[in-house]
Amino acid sequence: MIIVRNNMKSNSVATRLRWLARLVLAAGLALVVAAPALADGSAPQVYVMPTSGTVDQVMAGYLHDGIARAASSGFAAVVIQIDTPGGDLTATDSIVETLLEAPLPVIVWVGPGGSRAASAGTYITLAANLAVMDPDARIGAATPIDSSGADLTGTEGAKVLQDTEAQLRVISQTRNRNYDWALTTVTNSQSYTAQEALAAGGIDGIADSIPAVLAFANGRTTTVNGQPVTLNLAGATTQTLEMNPLQSLLHVLTDPNISFILFTLGFYGLLFELAHPNLLTGTVGGISIILGFIGSSSLPLNLGGLLLMLLGVLLFAIDLHVTNHGLPTVGGLVCFVLGAGALYNGPVVPGEPDVSVALPLIATMTVLTAGFMALIVFTAARTRNMVTAPDLVGSGVPPAVGEVRRPLAPLGSVYAGGQEWTARTADEQSLDRGTQVRVVRQEGLTLIVEPMEGAPA
Repeated sequence: MIIVRNNMKSNSVATRLRWLARLVLAAGLALVVAAPALADGSAPQVYVMPTSGTVDQVMAGYLHDGIARAASSGFAAVVIQIDTPGGDLTATDSIVETLLEAPLPVIVWVGPGGSRAASAGTYITLAANLAVMDPDARIGAATPIDSSGADLTGTEGAKVLQDTEAQLRVISQTRNRNYDWALTTVTNSQSYTAQEALAAGGIDGIADSIPAVLAFANGRTTTVNGQPVTLNLAGATTQTLEMNPLQSLLHVLTDPNISFILFTLGFYGLLFELAHPNLLTGTVGGISIILGFIGSSSLPLNLGGLLLMLLGVLLFAIDLHVTNHGLPTVGGLVCFVLGAGALYNGPVVPGEPDVSVALPLIATMTVLTAGFMALIVFTAARTRNMVTAPDLVGSGVPPAVGEVRRPLAPLGSVYAGGQEWTARTADEQSLDRGTQVRVVRQEGLTLIVEPMEGAPA
């Protein structure tokens, strides 16, 4: 009996030791698995959102979604890296509203060196919890203008100006900015360097990189939804949140040079479709023109410039179907250049960015178009010159027979030798359309004809 008891006691102790070992092993594995997560959770995370180009609704949606995503993921802050020439007033209002109501601290950094927060970018920068600029960045020139780049006048202009000034007061009061300084960017279109903006109390600091921005912001207290929040960004890790492919495409289209190229390709696609129907070039041309209009929705598009480009393309098409080659092409090139130069009206506000098609691009497209048309015209003229008088009225060959297409009165056109020619009668008499004629001789590119026997004059 004693031996049996000792065995039972030994078995009980061994079982307990095995369970204890299993618990220790499980706890160790759990710590190993959880260690990276704990390490990541201990370091604050910050979204960096690169934002450049024209301020439009695409940018507004991108910033709104990115800030909401950062808040839902528990990020400590968002850094908007901005470089913009300005843009749409409605999109600017949306972005300012997003920044003022953001559920977490938002830092706007105008950088890197050479960047600018012009026009609409000024409002966006001032609306951030913390506004920081690169030492070589600039800010200002925030006077509102109309879609053609001109100053707003009359009652409408006064209303828009008062509204933007009121918005600037709200931003200055909420973010503790120097309103009198900020107002000069609107009323006087003033632009400032980073040092000037900092000295005037327009921004909070100067930093030359994202790590320097985070170091500057660490430990600072700001207001988020009416509550003071102290930024703890020591050892913070950053994640870059770019625009998605669709947003990037739509945003790129707002570049005036891209829109100009799309319009040009679209016109040529439709022209080729009319000359040689194949569905493909017409479809591509139509899509290109639509994308060009989408990109121009945030640009000061000049309809007159667009119509001039269209007239130039039509003149190119006409040159392919007339005998006197060259002159329509020259006129088309003039219209093309004038239309490209006037496609987007540049603003008249000092310091405002130039919204227009780059001159080197206009020159390149013009030279390519001229070269293409010269090749087409040369080929057409050479083909016509190959059909000379000997082919139509040569010795031993019956005279060519043709038909009047445009009444000869006395100059018109006839269809002979497989193509249409400028023509006139030998005796200067008039012939109606459809009259059968015989080619007598050829003078340059003009055929001299006479009516067939029995044909009515």
